[in-house]
Amino acid sequence: MEKRFLPVSIKEIKERGWDALDVILITGDAYVDHPSYGTAVIGRILENRGYRVGVISQPDWRDTKDFKKLGKPRLFFGISAGNMDSMVANYTANKKPRRKDDYSPKGQPCLRPDRAVIVYSNRVREAFGDITLVIGGIEASLRRFAHYDWWDNTVRRSIIFDARADILVYGMGERQVIEIADRLKKGRGLKDIRGTAIIARSIEDAIREDADFIEIPSYEDVRADKEKFNDAFTLIYRNQDPFKGKTIIQKHGERYLVQYPPQLPLSEREMDEIFGLPYARNPHPSYEASGGIPGFETVKFSIISHRGCCGECSFCGLYMHQGRIIQSRSKLSILKEAKLISERKDFKGTITDVGGPTANLYGAKCAKWDKKGACVHRKCLIPKKCDNLILGLSESIDLYSEILKIPKVKHVFIESGIRYDLISEKDTEDYLMAICKNHISGQMKVAPEHCINRVLKFMNKPPIECYEKFAERFKKINSVLKKDQYLVHYFITAHPGSTLEDAYVMSTYLKKRNIYPEQIQDFIPIPMTAANCMYYTESDPFTGEKMYVAKTFKERKMHRALIQYKNPKNRHLIEEAEKILREISVRKNP
Repeated sequence: MEKRFLPVSIKEIKERGWDALDVILITGDAYVDHPSYGTAVIGRILENRGYRVGVISQPDWRDTKDFKKLGKPRLFFGISAGNMDSMVANYTANKKPRRKDDYSPKGQPCLRPDRAVIVYSNRVREAFGDITLVIGGIEASLRRFAHYDWWDNTVRRSIIFDARADILVYGMGERQVIEIADRLKKGRGLKDIRGTAIIARSIEDAIREDADFIEIPSYEDVRADKEKFNDAFTLIYRNQDPFKGKTIIQKHGERYLVQYPPQLPLSEREMDEIFGLPYARNPHPSYEASGGIPGFETVKFSIISHRGCCGECSFCGLYMHQGRIIQSRSKLSILKEAKLISERKDFKGTITDVGGPTANLYGAKCAKWDKKGACVHRKCLIPKKCDNLILGLSESIDLYSEILKIPKVKHVFIESGIRYDLISEKDTEDYLMAICKNHISGQMKVAPEHCINRVLKFMNKPPIECYEKFAERFKKINSVLKKDQYLVHYFITAHPGSTLEDAYVMSTYLKKRNIYPEQIQDFIPIPMTAANCMYYTESDPFTGEKMYVAKTFKERKMHRALIQYKNPKNRHLIEEAEKILREISVRKNP
């Protein structure tokens, strides 16, 4: 039987025999009912608990008409910008409007507003007045405290104040939304829910008498003092572990932001349940005439195997959103999904990806994670992998082999990024051999990001020697296999701590190795990341070490031009950079 989408119109509500909805979810993405889309996951979880859920996708925010089209929900509106922060989705690294939005019909841009969570929330308030507003998703999650906003070049207060929301859900949110719905149904308040934040008039109003909490520098303090900005970040960071984290309070004017401790990690059974819900696994039929959703095409034949990332790259927000603890699905659950994919009419035989934030962290375990959580003053992978972290490499290879046994499945490829530092040693050769032999389609994605160890340290990435060791092993294994396969390199330009001289050194490094990187990311300071602090304060939030930061667009473009040295359009920028470098050399060596 064909699976039904969540209702998006009054007609679809009536077809189900409903008179009204319990929850209405508003998203800045097109409505794609697939487990890689957060709105679909939250909607299906609520539905599974017996709640009546509808979806308003990409409403016209210029008036309240679209926000009223499903009526008033009995319990709450759930509001998200979508799978990306709306400012990242709408603007390039040079702050120019993007020409394409992969989460919109036919890639059409400008269908979501800037600061979508705030705009949508205020339109709902305008339309319905005193209705419960729940905000969540990556935009709300990474803007839950006072934060530096690169697009406005200022420190903004927590998004919950500007959205005028009742509660903010941070992290992935499955448990939180169920508890919120259950409480509202019973007429109970929303205080003290793990993985959420609220506004309080006083500290006593928001926490129990026996609660363990810390108060971090206020919005006004972090806005005025960059050292206090870094102090606030480090306190937030050290309290993001679900087992040891305390309630965090940050004053904003006469009110307080109160963040309760993170949700505990999901069990394997809970992960399986989430991915086993009855998703339609397609965009809503209303998009057929518009040409489909480009973002869906990239995940249509892929499988999410796990969540969480213990890598903690400084420029990435995943460790502050999904957390450091790896949460994996069972082999059986993944095999069931692979079988579902293989039964699609448009399936051509290839599972395009089985992975997560890092493909080769599937099944990773640490004895401390289950009861004590992640270490506060020690990292899992840097400067090298902790001995307590047990990788699931053999389980991964077994899983891929089992998927290949499914009728109609001819190939299982790994398109997610792979951490080369986890497979650069001799004892992981079986994994690398199997991947190269059966599970890459001619290319493997790796992310050295830079070649200078000082910069890599700021990025919280392994030293370049680790990459070089891996690259040599990759080359030898493919030689044994008699395969002509390549590494696709990801690099970041103008990361805090990287000078124009460093960019030139990297350019020279790449030329010597005949590497011409096409996958280059111009650094963007994503809120609530360590690199965001580095960019804003020009210092390391953990050590206080001062660093150089390239802040003008002109210099950032020169960094990129030096690395993309073969592009003829960059010639004038390279010449200008070389002139500046000669002047720097003369000053240093008069």
